[in-house]
Order: sequence, then C-alpha cells, then structure tokens
Amino acid sequence: MASGERADAVSRFGGFGDWKRTVVSRMRGRARDAGAGFVEYAGIMIIVAGIFVMIDGLGLDGQISGAIATAVGNVIGG
Repeated sequence: MASGERADAVSRFGGFGDWKRTVVSRMRGRARDAGAGFVEYAGIMIIVAGIFVMIDGLGLDGQISGAIATAVGNVIGG
C-alpha cells in the first residue's frame, strides 16, 4: 500500500487516535459487558442440556453411574 493510499484510509476512518479511543472506551466503559452474563449463562445451560440429552439418548446413564460407583468403591475401600 502506498503512503498516499494509507493516508486516505486513515483519514476515511478518522485516524488511528479516534479508533484507539473508541476501543479503549468500549473496553473500560460502563457498558463493556452489558448483557454478556446472561448470554454466557444461557450458552452454558444449552451445552449442559445437550450433554444430558446425548447421555440419555445413547443409553450411557447406566454405564456412567456404574463407573462412578466403582470409582467411589475403590476410594473408600468398599
């Protein structure tokens, strides 16, 4: 990219200083994570529900509970 083209791009987007101020204000501003907690919580709940559906659908619930019972028995010596 020639220096004239770079200058045109910089002036078109308001310069690097304006871009930097915008990014920093969004990172440190009051609304930086507005709504993110709910979205993350909902995403985790969907993933957990999918895992439970997959375990039930594949019939792995008996194998998993048996493996846990065996592991607990090995730990406590039963």
